[in-house]
Amino acid sequence: MFPSFITFSMTDWINSGVDSLVVNYGDFFRQISDFLIVFIINLEKFVPWWLMLCIVALIAFHATRKVIPALVISGLLFLVGAVGLWDKLMQTLALMLIAMFLSVLIGIPMGILSARSDRLRKILIPLLDIMQTMPSFVYLIPVLMLFGLGKVPAIFATVIYAVPPLIRLTDLGIRQVDKEIIEAVNAFGVTRTQRLFGVQLPLALPSIMAGINQTTMMSLSMVVIASMIGARGLGEEVLIGIQTLDVGRGLEAGLAIVILAVVFDRIIQAYGKPRYGESL
Repeated sequence: MFPSFITFSMTDWINSGVDSLVVNYGDFFRQISDFLIVFIINLEKFVPWWLMLCIVALIAFHATRKVIPALVISGLLFLVGAVGLWDKLMQTLALMLIAMFLSVLIGIPMGILSARSDRLRKILIPLLDIMQTMPSFVYLIPVLMLFGLGKVPAIFATVIYAVPPLIRLTDLGIRQVDKEIIEAVNAFGVTRTQRLFGVQLPLALPSIMAGINQTTMMSLSMVVIASMIGARGLGEEVLIGIQTLDVGRGLEAGLAIVILAVVFDRIIQAYGKPRYGESL
């Protein structure tokens, strides 16, 4: 048995910190949550299925520059609707889009700062390791205290879990830009901002898009867990299938999640490929 006189607990410190966060910033976070909820409801209510399929097909065509992949991608989503899961799909898609937007808003700037500062990188790497290895259920506790049950805590828990790959790969992509190119650019007397947006980010784009892809896949892995705290959608169907031992229902929803993952993966990968040979 481990000696009790040298043991200690961080529970009280963590609880007091979370309590202080809830008291001081709870209202601010709730205002954000109200805005996000309204956005989700509007997205689900005012976008008809046929318009959504057309939008996805156009985005896929713009990404791939090919008709057949665009038709296949929209056809896969049509298949999800044909089995009666369209509304659930839209709920999951809305959560995914918001989580991706927040992840990009946080991840890319943090990755740029990390690439510019070795000191910041040394601090971030252990934090990112913790964020990726910590059991995802742990993230649900503080967000539940801030927001209660519903979609918004699921979004914030998903962002915390999914943003580390984007930070890592943004940092890696910028650091891997050829030093000779940077030296040549510096010789022309460009500013740091011009060098970042004109050279480093375009050359690091494949790595950044790979980070967005990884973030998307990790967000989808949180769909079922998020359903446990009130986030509806395809994850809820999987959870009901588990609770009722309904294999068909769970498998059907699981395949719909796979289809959504394939759609995101193909579009993001297509945007990440260099297009130097294309005519303007």
